[in-house]
Amino acid sequence: MKVFIGLDIGGTKIMVASADRDGNILRRARRATSTSLEADLANINHMIDEVAAEEEIMGMGAAIGGPLDWEQGIVSPLHQPAWRNIPLKAMMEAKWDCPFHVDVDTNVAAIGEYRWGGASAGGFLYLTLSTGMGGGFLIDGKIYRGQEGAHPELGHQSIHYRCSNPEAVQCECGAPDCLEALVSGNGIRRIYGKSAAELNPEEWEEVAYNLGQGLRNMATFYAPDVIHIGGGVALGGGENFIQAARGVMEQHLKLVPAPHVGLSHLGYDTALRGAIAMALPEEDH
Repeated sequence: MKVFIGLDIGGTKIMVASADRDGNILRRARRATSTSLEADLANINHMIDEVAAEEEIMGMGAAIGGPLDWEQGIVSPLHQPAWRNIPLKAMMEAKWDCPFHVDVDTNVAAIGEYRWGGASAGGFLYLTLSTGMGGGFLIDGKIYRGQEGAHPELGHQSIHYRCSNPEAVQCECGAPDCLEALVSGNGIRRIYGKSAAELNPEEWEEVAYNLGQGLRNMATFYAPDVIHIGGGVALGGGENFIQAARGVMEQHLKLVPAPHVGLSHLGYDTALRGAIAMALPEEDH
């Protein structure tokens, strides 16, 4: 059998899976992300070898945090300091002798959700709330890219926010008042001194309000048909959290139709499934 490999290289974990040509996952592996590039690369190559199980690898796709050069495959994920200006595409193609495609994790997750998560709308926006926060926008299934191929950074919009500890609002990009600094896992830890899983109902309400203000902006700018939200923070908050954020969006949205807003249908596998989609032959996309 010939297999296709998907990689989800995250700030806390790395997941690798092999799949057949129809995208069905055959084998998978997972390890924690380290603080060492060399250790992470060794783990990735070991997991690829493990899930390939001596089958011929026909292609690979990878999701990783931005910023990156998707055409050259050079990555510099903001939340992984050891990974700066790494020519990942060249390295992996030399190692494994097969095509390798990499993109910002939220773009890749959007592809996965669009293809396998029941989100095949004309204008589809995928958001992830995890270690950081970002999004990918698809128009008729194709990634929307900005000037010179830049990835729009939805987590770094400024919003009118509520916060019980405003002195702790600090974004890793250096700009003030970023949405990511208010609703991401790292932002929540700074503001509330604990993980999202430990938030009380009043704190969840505050996070939902801030996300809702961001959704209002995104609905106004992109006018999407559908917004799906994934990542550990969103999945941990569940439907009540998403409904609360959607309510804030709808309350403040005046000039464009309110999109459908819901949780990711693929859970924690969204970026991994998108990476598999990128690994498949072009005619299968």
